[in-house]
Amino acid sequence: MPFSRVEAEPLTDEELMRRVCQNDDEAFAVLVHRYERELFAYLRRYLGNAQMAEDVFQATFLRIHRKRNSFQDSRSFRPWLYTVATRQAIDTQRQNRRHRMASLDQQRPGAAEGGTLAETVADRCPTSDNVVANGDAQAWMLTAVDRLPEPFRNTLTLVYRKGLKQREVAAALGIPLGTVKSRLNTAINRLHASWLRTC
Repeated sequence: MPFSRVEAEPLTDEELMRRVCQNDDEAFAVLVHRYERELFAYLRRYLGNAQMAEDVFQATFLRIHRKRNSFQDSRSFRPWLYTVATRQAIDTQRQNRRHRMASLDQQRPGAAEGGTLAETVADRCPTSDNVVANGDAQAWMLTAVDRLPEPFRNTLTLVYRKGLKQREVAAALGIPLGTVKSRLNTAINRLHASWLRTC
């Protein structure tokens, strides 16, 4: 099937990656476009800096292209992409010696996209007449997550906002699965305690 017909019959990430391995530049462009907004948003939150996020985004796909022949047919593309992106972000932070400082009163862009994590913690909070509205709860949650120490914040982001499985997060961050579970548990307990103080 010629690649020009992909529009009518969308290919999976893995099928596109197989084409990239055959030096199909159009397939690579489709992959970049497919993950452009999602991955950039993840990197911007991870790094706390849009310019750094843009640089890491480009470095990530450059590395994907250079290492295309090391992609294994048996693996999923998305976890591999996030593994590469996370490692590139860590390297960039080390090189620049910059660490994110989250403002306690800053409402993050995209606060309306709270989602699963906000619901998880909100469900643990006792109901009361003065519980904030859902949109405010989500904005609070994003700010509270931003205030967590980096290891907890990054683990939560990959699991709850990016939808990676815990074993995929372990591979992306280069840590044991038990550490991922421990970080998630600790982070949720911290968020829960913080949320209870606002109720």
